[in-house]
Amino acid sequence: MIIKKSSWREALKREFDQAYFKDLTRFINEQYNQNSVFPDKDLIFNCINQFEINDTKVVIIGQDPYHGENQANGIAFSVNNNIPLPPSLKNIFKEIHSDTGLINTSGDLTPWAKQGVLLLNTTLTVENGKPLSHQKKGWEIFTDKLIEIVSERCEDLVFILWGSKAIAKTKLIDKSKHIILSAPHPSPLSVYRGFYGCRHFSKTNELLLSKNKTPINWGT
Repeated sequence: MIIKKSSWREALKREFDQAYFKDLTRFINEQYNQNSVFPDKDLIFNCINQFEINDTKVVIIGQDPYHGENQANGIAFSVNNNIPLPPSLKNIFKEIHSDTGLINTSGDLTPWAKQGVLLLNTTLTVENGKPLSHQKKGWEIFTDKLIEIVSERCEDLVFILWGSKAIAKTKLIDKSKHIILSAPHPSPLSVYRGFYGCRHFSKTNELLLSKNKTPINWGT
């Protein structure tokens, strides 16, 4: 588990010394030694390895990594190139097209991350074929703290929260400093309840421009 960016290492260093994180590290090492676990171990922190903490512009919160072979790459909602798009990502791309006119074909969202979009799953690992298998092992404590740190250290962020579990993270965000956009989850079960038509992508760029920040290119 490697954090490449020094600013993130410094921001999170207190967490690494906590008992829960040491227990989590032991669990993760055992899992990677004994089972098939996603994403690849060197991609666990891929979502924060693309930019320094002060370059964060947007935070999108997911849940569990994809649990299928060759899907997860350490960035929430993202899949590796040449992998069929999962249903939620298909729906995200449909909304982007409706909202901005962009047509995306690659499911790899690394280009978003490189622009300062933090695509953070609340659990960062999962066993092959076993969704939610690494929940309640310590990841949620860590990612909650990460959200709090980003909220504290950064200014004028746009937090995009889809679905009740993501919206529950509102309590971790300083609403006097940041903007929160929320909608139902883009999964097929809830996409027609208000995700389609939420226009979060154009709204995010309008908000960034209003704070003299470069907008996000939502193309992949």
